[in-house]
Amino acid sequence: MATIDDLGDLRGKRVLVRSDLNVPLDGGTITDDGRIRASLPTIQQLTDKGARVVVVAHLGRPKGEPDPQYSLAPVAERLGELLGDEVAFAGDTVGDSARATVDGLADGQVALLENVRFNKGETSKDEAERSAFAEELAALADAFVSDGFGVVHRKQASVYDVAKLLPHAMGGLVAAEVDVLKRLTEQLDRPYAVVLGGSKVSDKLGVIDNLLGKADRLLVGGGMVFTFLKAQGHEVGSSLLEEDQVEVCREYLQRAEDSGVDLVLPTDIVVAPEFKADAPATVVAADAMPADQMGLDIGPESAKAFAAALADARTVFWNGPMGVFEFEAFSAGTRAVAQALTEVDGLSVVGGGDSAAAVRKLGFDEAAFGHISTGGGASLEYLEGKQLPGIDVLAD
Repeated sequence: MATIDDLGDLRGKRVLVRSDLNVPLDGGTITDDGRIRASLPTIQQLTDKGARVVVVAHLGRPKGEPDPQYSLAPVAERLGELLGDEVAFAGDTVGDSARATVDGLADGQVALLENVRFNKGETSKDEAERSAFAEELAALADAFVSDGFGVVHRKQASVYDVAKLLPHAMGGLVAAEVDVLKRLTEQLDRPYAVVLGGSKVSDKLGVIDNLLGKADRLLVGGGMVFTFLKAQGHEVGSSLLEEDQVEVCREYLQRAEDSGVDLVLPTDIVVAPEFKADAPATVVAADAMPADQMGLDIGPESAKAFAAALADARTVFWNGPMGVFEFEAFSAGTRAVAQALTEVDGLSVVGGGDSAAAVRKLGFDEAAFGHISTGGGASLEYLEGKQLPGIDVLAD
């Protein structure tokens, strides 16, 4: 796949960059700018080459039309602060404002277009509608750089279709992410341990299915663990539970046993009567949860066991917190796993999404991890063995 250097002399050229700037907002305040900071090296590489950089990105899930709560205006401001230079902001994506903003760029300057998902053509399942929108995007540029790893598993106009219309290359962020994923699938250094958490088993069925044939150890925590505990016949109280996945989890437990994969579940759980930051927390055995309590974190003994299971691993992939890390009383399990990853003698990968947010919220030095992914969903689909359209199109 081509890199930015393969695009030749970019001075004076308009380069459309698909970045992932989907950051969490509290009103108009960005609460975690990790994805913006991750996008900087590629943008700076282009500006250093004298390109006129046109960044396109999404925020949230608007319904194909403008929605002020999902405006990228706060992102443009933060991006400018981090770059140390003003970022021009267009009030639309392919309309009069976008065209005027792009036309006003000088060499080495940056513009950010308004939320690409304010346009129905971006996510349309109708290929003709999607292609028509991609043509409008392509008209704003002379070349395309794909650097939004968090969306490369989506067959969307600004990710897939526009790459077929312009000279294209992968940005440094996408290149780094793909390199890490290859190390997780093709160049494994064992023992290989995978830690999965988060709320739903159903979100990770494919990756569990695939990893049961590849990982040496599979550690399961977070809300999804209660479906596994139910599959073992245990009471789970009012915890998160996917009844329709209980049988699937039972099958996974059997497959792990049959294939020699060490599937590690918590032996104790931190429970509370309700989902509140100040709810009274109690530690109970995983096979003795009260019917009137909900599990909100793995317990202290489980946290130690999980850390021990990672101690000699040479490759670790982690996706999904162990509990409600946003609440201090239920953050210890996630903290323990993050700490264990910082001590791995090998490759430790934080698989994006809530795991990456937890690392930052809990105060860890990002440099202590081998890699922090910007795309949880894309990483999981790759590990499932699925094709990523936004990567495949760059090989053309």
